[in-house]
Amino acid sequence: MLSAFAACIRAGGVALFPADTVYGLACDAENAAAVERLYALKGRAPDKPAAVMVFDPAWLPPMGPRTTALARRLLPGPVTLLVPNPAHHFPLACGPDPDTLGIRLPAASPLRGAQVAVLQSSANHAGEPPARTLDEVPGDIRSGVRLVLGAGPLPGTASTVLDLRGFEDGEWSVVRAGAAPEGAIAAAVDAVGP
Repeated sequence: MLSAFAACIRAGGVALFPADTVYGLACDAENAAAVERLYALKGRAPDKPAAVMVFDPAWLPPMGPRTTALARRLLPGPVTLLVPNPAHHFPLACGPDPDTLGIRLPAASPLRGAQVAVLQSSANHAGEPPARTLDEVPGDIRSGVRLVLGAGPLPGTASTVLDLRGFEDGEWSVVRAGAAPEGAIAAAVDAVGP
């Protein structure tokens, strides 16, 4: 599974894959044609940001010390972290705000260890519920990808999105409630300390 996924991504394809929360679509985060294809499959506005998912902690982008400490407590896990992006890494994923990057490192992924960074989004049409099984992924999306990977039913709740752009100064917020409970997030924040 790992080699087929990495080969698909490196060849500019779009893959349908199991994350730790819902089924997702993934492509090379730096390939404009692949990103355009993924957005077209979803019917997603081209200026809407997407997260970059990595499958190995070594692939996480550089972050401030407090943000790094919190990321180590939350990742891998069902969270998307919005972090400062002063070097403008992965601009295709950032939409109109190149200074912000969404990052994911899924827990319990069959793709754990894959040596790729992907632009990813849930495998559903924009505005529709996420898919927890392959059968719930719309047929036109399934037939429009280069690779389909299944892993049975998934939990079905999308990741919790946390805004950590001000976390070096102690500021954070939940942008979208999801699979990670806010209490667990608050406990991780408290553990990092001031």
